[in-house]
Amino acid sequence: MPKADAYSVEGTVTETLPNAMFRVELEGGHRVLAHISGKMRMHYIKILPGDKVTVEISPYDLTRGRITYRGKKTVEQQAGRGGAK
Repeated sequence: MPKADAYSVEGTVTETLPNAMFRVELEGGHRVLAHISGKMRMHYIKILPGDKVTVEISPYDLTRGRITYRGKKTVEQQAGRGGAK
């Protein structure tokens, strides 16, 4: 039996947890527990609450996932949490 493919969905990081785990709220309103993929960890890509991310979710457990991509930062995020000046 072939391995089922993972679903890729977009969401926003809402909370940082210990051991490189994150709580991510998906576009549909669901919340999942996600960890960083190996390539992101290898390249020291930092993830903070509020970042837009792409999460791969297995069809076997829809409450857990793997963060595979962090979206580009907006102008407000680059200038700081207070917004652009």
